[in-house]
Amino acid sequence: MTTKRIINSVAPIRVCDNGGWTDTWFAEHGSIFNIGVYPYAEVQIEVTAFQGEGDRIVIDAENYGERYALQPNKPGWDRHPLLEAAIECMHVPENLAIQVTIYSEAPAGAGTGTSAAVTVALIGALDRLTPGHLTPHEVAHTAQRVETELLKQQCGIQDQICSAYGGINYIEMHRYPHASVSPIQIPNALWWELERRLALVYLGKSHSSSDIHKRVIRELENAGPECRKIADLRLTAGKSRDALFAGDFEALGRAMIENTDAQGRLHAELVSPAAQRIIEIAQAHGALGWKVNGAGGDGGSITLLNGSSSQAKREMIRAIEQNNPLFKNIPIYLSRYGLRTWETGRPVGDFRT
Repeated sequence: MTTKRIINSVAPIRVCDNGGWTDTWFAEHGSIFNIGVYPYAEVQIEVTAFQGEGDRIVIDAENYGERYALQPNKPGWDRHPLLEAAIECMHVPENLAIQVTIYSEAPAGAGTGTSAAVTVALIGALDRLTPGHLTPHEVAHTAQRVETELLKQQCGIQDQICSAYGGINYIEMHRYPHASVSPIQIPNALWWELERRLALVYLGKSHSSSDIHKRVIRELENAGPECRKIADLRLTAGKSRDALFAGDFEALGRAMIENTDAQGRLHAELVSPAAQRIIEIAQAHGALGWKVNGAGGDGGSITLLNGSSSQAKREMIRAIEQNNPLFKNIPIYLSRYGLRTWETGRPVGDFRT
């Protein structure tokens, strides 16, 4: 008798990554502050025993409306390299057939680590197919390795760590890619107030790696890990951590602004005209801080930290969305947990190898 086994997995995206760019190979060491938030990346795997016929591994990329089978022994990647590389890395047992459904409410290319969240959720779910379980740190490291080693992409470490751990984190990268993670524990009232004050605005089009980023990387690679531009970014992480421990939202806002200004000094186009327009509107409505998410550049999103008035926040969001039909507020909630996996259905004894 065979019974379908269902594995579920979710992982948060990341906002307000103060100290970003310092979690890279060319920075060598870094300090990063970030916040894990909903909406999550979601993965569901339907598992059955493989009888030797039919498709053994099927991917359903729901956001793209694509469903297809992986071809065994076919070299290279097909439609979704990140998903296919993660599946190859995790070595699905040959006696199992799986259908993998992936979905995220966060827009692709928002600069909020969505691809990392998807990879973390996928690896976490696939990890349940074999004996033993990876720790959150091991999941994050595996997800980052998929991008850098298998896909040969430029990739820092903070996005995967935030998705695996969730919550609010201070990350110290001692030597790329090795890092320690210090979760920032704060009272519930402060947690709820931070959640109430934060807003995430999507600029209306996907951020993608560009010639700008390549030029910045070449310059930073040649400048060395102790150059002033990287050092300025590192400092904002510690300031953010200390501000939050003190419950000082004005200081946190200043750290966000310092980080965005430091991004602009890497290259003027990392803070786009669209992001600058949102900043101007946020300033006019009393916002305390703003952080262009991720590496910055054309497209993507921006995190805003508002003052004490909920009404002023709502008025700000309305003004932003009315200014440009592409600008969109994305509701977010702080995620106390990172990667979560669980199962439904009744697993058959021979499902594990």
